[in-house]
Amino acid sequence: MIIVTGGAGFIGSNLVAGLEEAVGGDIVVVDRLGTDDKWRNIAKRDLAAIVPPEDIFAFLDDHRGDVEAIFHLGAISATTERDADLIVRENITLPTKLWHWCAETRTRLIYASSAATYGDGDAGFDDDDSAAGLSRLRPMNAYGWSKHAFDRQAVKLAAAGVHPPQWVGLKFFNVYGPNEYHKGTMKSVVAQITPKIAAGEPAKLFTSHHPDYPDGGQLRDFVYVDDCVRVMLWLLESPKVNGIFNLGTGSARSFADLARAVFSALGQEERIEFIDMPEAIRDRYQYFTQARMDRLREAGYPDQFTTLEEGVRRYVKGFLTSDDPYR
Repeated sequence: MIIVTGGAGFIGSNLVAGLEEAVGGDIVVVDRLGTDDKWRNIAKRDLAAIVPPEDIFAFLDDHRGDVEAIFHLGAISATTERDADLIVRENITLPTKLWHWCAETRTRLIYASSAATYGDGDAGFDDDDSAAGLSRLRPMNAYGWSKHAFDRQAVKLAAAGVHPPQWVGLKFFNVYGPNEYHKGTMKSVVAQITPKIAAGEPAKLFTSHHPDYPDGGQLRDFVYVDDCVRVMLWLLESPKVNGIFNLGTGSARSFADLARAVFSALGQEERIEFIDMPEAIRDRYQYFTQARMDRLREAGYPDQFTTLEEGVRRYVKGFLTSDDPYR
């Protein structure tokens, strides 16, 4: 049995599809489906169970000895969430309890950290998972802080000898791809601008308020969700790999590049307009992210990452413009 918390979410549902194809067996999703169309993310999957998050530990105790691995991808993931107590409960307290359960039962644990742990990037994007390396990072919002706090807790517990037989934290960078439609304003820019461009509208990107970056020239490490799934499946096949790793492409690209890739995928002429960046996010805005991927490579990960143009083409043509956009 493999359990995926957040398994009906964006990255989680893509992982569940990958597990079903590559591994098989009993796959359990732990998630809330709510009242929108989030259920469609897992509608095509053959699942052993769908468990509400509040019942996770009762379910785990009922299946001691059956669970091979847990992918903990569930979290309060909105960078704009202001309820810090809720964030602590969901993003620190719950995964810490899950860590101890996995350590006690000798169950492998792979969990989602975030590139938001790097804050404004002044300390770089080196996934040094030593206590000293982590202490240098300064996240800019409560979500990033909570992910960072759990990373530090994980490293401390592992150093004390209290850890699952395999434990890995993944610092996801800017992931895009199918099944993110329930995320509203937190959807990738690809998902937000594709229907507008397809309808004949221009792509609208933020102006820059930084002298080193032109309008639309803000840089991100955009990573296609299929690549994230391949890394997680590789980790499942590599039980001796432990630690915290970046998960990006290692190549920063601009939002203007991304918009051009969407126009190209749709076979349309480029039309980009710039709108003023909201004042509420200006002082916390990241102008540059780029994952250092050395440590994952040194751990043995062999595959190449999808280029921005190819990833956008697959997403736009295979999902966003199809009759059924769900994986």
